[in-house]
Amino acid sequence: MKVFKNGFLPVVLALFPGLASASGGGYEVLGATEDPLAYLCIAIFVLAYIMVMGEEVLHLRKSKPVILAAGIIWALIATIAHDYGVEHEALRAAVLHNLGEYSALFLFLLVAMTFINTMEERLVFDALRARLMQMGLSFRQLFWVTGTLAFFISPVADNLTTALLMGAVIMSVGGDSKRFVTLAMINVVVAANAGGAFSPFGDITTLMVWQAGKVEFFGFFALFLPAVVNFVVPALIMSVFVPSEKPSAIDECVQVKPGGLVVCGLFLVTIILAVTFEKVFSLPPFMGMMTGMSLLMFYTWYLTYKSRTTAQELDESEKGELDIFLKVAKAEWDTLLFFFGIIFAVGGLGYLGYLEMISSGMYAELGPSVTNIVAGLISAVVDNIPVMFAIISMDPEMGNFQWLLITLTAGVGGSLLSVGSAAGVALMGTSKGTYTFMGHLRWSWAIALGYAASVGVHFLLNGG
Repeated sequence: MKVFKNGFLPVVLALFPGLASASGGGYEVLGATEDPLAYLCIAIFVLAYIMVMGEEVLHLRKSKPVILAAGIIWALIATIAHDYGVEHEALRAAVLHNLGEYSALFLFLLVAMTFINTMEERLVFDALRARLMQMGLSFRQLFWVTGTLAFFISPVADNLTTALLMGAVIMSVGGDSKRFVTLAMINVVVAANAGGAFSPFGDITTLMVWQAGKVEFFGFFALFLPAVVNFVVPALIMSVFVPSEKPSAIDECVQVKPGGLVVCGLFLVTIILAVTFEKVFSLPPFMGMMTGMSLLMFYTWYLTYKSRTTAQELDESEKGELDIFLKVAKAEWDTLLFFFGIIFAVGGLGYLGYLEMISSGMYAELGPSVTNIVAGLISAVVDNIPVMFAIISMDPEMGNFQWLLITLTAGVGGSLLSVGSAAGVALMGTSKGTYTFMGHLRWSWAIALGYAASVGVHFLLNGG
């Protein structure tokens, strides 16, 4: 479910400096892993996450069970802490630590979502989709074009928005060919997830690693070739089975609204500001994002002011009115609140001492390479966000190579199943029953080959 919009994704997780380690988190771990109430905390978290995984069946927003679980878990922790003689201020420090992490995440995500919503309102993505539909490409050419675009758009936008954009093209041009739609949808899911793995802004997990200080901003680009391999290997296999005929072109023209391209430019400037604030001023990147959002606010004010003074004769729908606070209101609040629940629930289990236990059990016994590769496979079933959050909270002793490895595997592991990422879940909903779980599963072996090949390339290129 690599979420960023439903959840939108994009794109960003902020500031995770040694989250729940005994000395690095600003508070002492409680170490109450054998307390009966601590076992109850685990059961509550597992039950909540089962409900998250069944979101599509239960029609229950994913934020609801995890927020409730977080509240109950911390209430139980407070009871345990009282029995262990923990002072009120110590417990409060643990809660406020998690609040600080969530606040930085919240602001970062809110800015990214606002920019994407503004670009959607200015018809930037609709114009790109219309242009692709006019090109008159063959099914096989469209297979490669949509996959390649998904690979290069997702590092800046999120995998969900990218998949929906490419999925709309696939359904519009090739909706009558079930084989083409299935293969092209799978290709887009793999490409969107792979594209996000080599960019600090491409996936929430990459942002988690970057802002925890585990990998430098430009260090992530060492994953570019492994990510390419992850996309290309299954694409080459599946392309052989894509129909070669040429569908008729669709004549649809969509013009970007005034200021749409400038908004795209401002988004790029905002990303640069985030990096600059972190690298030059040693400030959290969300400060740069908020500064960039202020530029967007001023620009949308300018667009509204200009439309009111130069187009008085137009009706309201044609004036180009753009209220930035409406775009803020349309942010994916389910996702934002989902992260609140995840951070506090996982942070609570970390405070009890379970993350340290897992860290010593897996990283010490199996070794970081095996553990990180297995964690990527787990992310095909369990959302990669709590997986990565837990690993950063464990803060195992790993070098740059291993942090890049878990970044790669957690980012692309969700491609193995259609339900393993937000991109896959969304496309199943928009394909009108053509792209299905079983249809994706039939090609999981090819995706697994890409997964293994990308890990091998990472070891070959970056292992030294």
